[in-house]
Amino acid sequence: MENKKTCLYDKHVAMGALMSPFAGFEMPIQYSNITDEHQAVRTKCGVFDVSHMGEVTVRGRDAERYVQHIFTNDIAGATVGKVFYGMMCYENGGTVDDLLVYKMGEGDFFLVINAANIDKDWAWMQDQAKGFDMDLQNVSEQYGQLAVQGPEAEAVVEEVLGLACKELKFYTAAPLSSPEGETIEAPLGAVGGALISRTGYTGEDGFEIYASHDYIRACWDKLIASGRCKPCGLGCRDTLRFEVGLPLYGDELSADITPVMAGLGMFCKFEKEDFIGKEALLKQKTEGVKQRIVGIELNDKAIPRHGYAVLNTEGVKIGEVTTGYHTISSDKSVCMALIDAQYGKLDTPLQIQIRKKVFPGKVVKKRFYDKHYKK
Repeated sequence: MENKKTCLYDKHVAMGALMSPFAGFEMPIQYSNITDEHQAVRTKCGVFDVSHMGEVTVRGRDAERYVQHIFTNDIAGATVGKVFYGMMCYENGGTVDDLLVYKMGEGDFFLVINAANIDKDWAWMQDQAKGFDMDLQNVSEQYGQLAVQGPEAEAVVEEVLGLACKELKFYTAAPLSSPEGETIEAPLGAVGGALISRTGYTGEDGFEIYASHDYIRACWDKLIASGRCKPCGLGCRDTLRFEVGLPLYGDELSADITPVMAGLGMFCKFEKEDFIGKEALLKQKTEGVKQRIVGIELNDKAIPRHGYAVLNTEGVKIGEVTTGYHTISSDKSVCMALIDAQYGKLDTPLQIQIRKKVFPGKVVKKRFYDKHYKK
């Protein structure tokens, strides 16, 4: 099957980006090089095409009750414009996906899901919708999405794109408007209006813009022409999220890795009346888990990669690396790994098998670089 293309595909090719299949799409991995793009986001501003992400709308009388049922976080009584991070889980606590939920209005929610999981999530969400009085729509193909990230993102969005964003608090969203308060039309047909949120996946301040394909193309052109925003590929998107300990579905979360195992139990609100997977996750929280995701720092510059074996000091395999890099921002060889929970205490000595050699290291916090969000 041929890979899908985002609305910006032709622009990436014209700019000479290195393209590669990702989650069923042809996506840019890098433009110049991953290190330069990574540093641009950490120090100035970068823009990512994230139009491959999936979007689902939930509207109607039972919309909030439905989202509460499938979502681990608690959206009850939320104000319009609030954004929530959390997971959808199976009954056994395994993760269907991690996602963002936007409250657009009373009985009106906008869900953003991972590109690799769109078909699976959509089928699962439809299965859970029985008995709820609401309208569920997969609008993924109607939306384009940009992520503008970095310490200069606020100024770039306001001055280059002419979009109001200064008043947005962290994890809030609003319809597109100018800094003078004029509503900006970015038609999306039956979907409704476009929006901007103070969210991202880099550990830096930044914004995500959801709009029609034409509007996203126009925004991309303005950002690139300005010279104030470096085009960035998925290569540095991964190094950026990894450094600040953010999970990637398929690595640190999966059908076999629950939110509690991943250290994301704070996004599971057990005081809620119910949500799918609550009983299993609550049991894990109270009784403990057999395996968990930890950070590991090596004493060497060798790079631990996904799937490499983690060993105890006796050389017995106790887990596997989920993501690993020699970090760009802190110049250390580190990884996240799923290991037997008994070895998860900070400073526990461990080893990683890298090809034919074994390299010593220790358990550290999963956040290898401090986040710089604007609260």
